[in-house]
Amino acid sequence: MNLPERPKYPDLPRLRIVDPQWVTFEGKQALYLRDPLGLSGTAVLVPPELSPILSLLDGTRDLAAIHAELTEQVGVEFPMDRLGMLLQGMDDSMLLENGAYRAAKARMVGEYRDPPFRRPSHAGLVYPAEPDLLGEDLVGYANSEVLALPSTAKVTGIVSPHIDYERGGSTYSELWRMCADAVQDVDLVIVLGTDHSGGAGRLTLTRQNYATPLGTLPTDLELVDGLTEILGAENAFDEELHHINEHSIELALVWMHHYMGGRAVPVLPILCGSFHEFVMADGDPGADDNISAAIQYIREATAGRRTLVVAAGDLAHVGPAFGDAEPLGAEGRELLMSRDEETIAAIRDADAARFFALSSTEDDIRKICGLSCIYVALRLLEGAKGESIGYQQCAADPEGGSLVSIVGAVLWEG
Repeated sequence: MNLPERPKYPDLPRLRIVDPQWVTFEGKQALYLRDPLGLSGTAVLVPPELSPILSLLDGTRDLAAIHAELTEQVGVEFPMDRLGMLLQGMDDSMLLENGAYRAAKARMVGEYRDPPFRRPSHAGLVYPAEPDLLGEDLVGYANSEVLALPSTAKVTGIVSPHIDYERGGSTYSELWRMCADAVQDVDLVIVLGTDHSGGAGRLTLTRQNYATPLGTLPTDLELVDGLTEILGAENAFDEELHHINEHSIELALVWMHHYMGGRAVPVLPILCGSFHEFVMADGDPGADDNISAAIQYIREATAGRRTLVVAAGDLAHVGPAFGDAEPLGAEGRELLMSRDEETIAAIRDADAARFFALSSTEDDIRKICGLSCIYVALRLLEGAKGESIGYQQCAADPEGGSLVSIVGAVLWEG
């Protein structure tokens, strides 16, 4: 008797965190799914009638149960064998958390940890990989006079964009030139970056050093080990692979390293996952045990050190490119600026609770992708005061109806 070949995908498929996008393929709408880490190099197109399958791939249902719910509850008639083929394709594309992705992840973790540093993933793409050309490139973004900091200001925090330099270069430049002299005595940098693929409330560490074209910034392993005890090794490192291609920390550190003259200042790089669940549940990220304990540990462990906290986060992501129905016109831009200014005021006051509440009360309609990393930074900087500079609304589609807003901010001891 010939038994049917067992499918490659797991018995109880569980979808990874992905960024689904509607696209037009061969004249038809489809949901485009790809592995955010790029492990497979392939993607899957899901027809509209099957899009409800995504909510069913939670690791509790087998093929028969998924098929039954699609048929009986959602009202979608789809042959079970074709549904199995779709799941197999998703697993081949590393979209299932409990399938082929596991082996690929283990292999990639080893490859990432083997070299002495984390290789810059955006050198040659967003900025030049050669030190001399990089310096020329960064200097070329200066197009305004630099505001002077108060003479007594001891800079303790910086909110930096993480958008590409082509669009955000003038804000990066104004920000880092403004605070260059004030951070020369820093001997530790806590750098918090948006993890665009991160799980809910995750704080993800790495023991790898971060490299830029100017050299290597050593990771403070004592702090990493201390935080690992607080968070638990699984929570702290389960999403470590996100450090490989995540651009947020890297794009801020390149500017910092340049304006520190290439000095090998120790860093503590932390990727901050999504706060969307806190927003939608009217929750308080400060009440989360892991987040509050991590903040308390960092405060205590860095007491007495000349520490700089850097949050690498952008502000709003609005318009059709980010799932909104309508493009922004002049009136929409003005409204966005008004709402952003409230958020920026909370940043200037280092008021983490108000900063988060502004997004929570509007159900995060601006989709502030720096929400988590800026929040954690402001918690670490409580009592500080500062100034914001370089607000921009950057086009995110050819028509200019989708926008990413960014700002720079410098904070100092109050």
